[in-house]
Amino acid sequence: MKIHRINPCKRWSDVTVFNGIATFTEVADTDTSADIKGQVEQIFEQAQASLASVDSDKSRILAVTIYVTDFANMNVLNDVWDSWFPQDCAPSRACIKAELIDPDLLVEMTFTAAAGEKYQL
Repeated sequence: MKIHRINPCKRWSDVTVFNGIATFTEVADTDTSADIKGQVEQIFEQAQASLASVDSDKSRILAVTIYVTDFANMNVLNDVWDSWFPQDCAPSRACIKAELIDPDLLVEMTFTAAAGEKYQL
């Protein structure tokens, strides 16, 4: 089966798809000085673009791994999370406390989603 790599470069691809399953990772890259709410909103905006690039949308997200630098931010993160996902479409998720490579980043998320039909092969 073919592996689809969206915008590949030397170190990563924006999205990688195999057998109809897409994976990608997002961080706040527009404004790293934003608070947790702003960074999560940036990640979700970027995720929508990544999903669209493989003919998918947020209702087709299967799982998310959340790397957060401070568990004190979880209530705000959860508020943004709850308002972003459509009713009854919340994916599986794991939350891990981690030190991120950029000290301005408060959160990073890795998504797994069902891609569109042309990525099923």
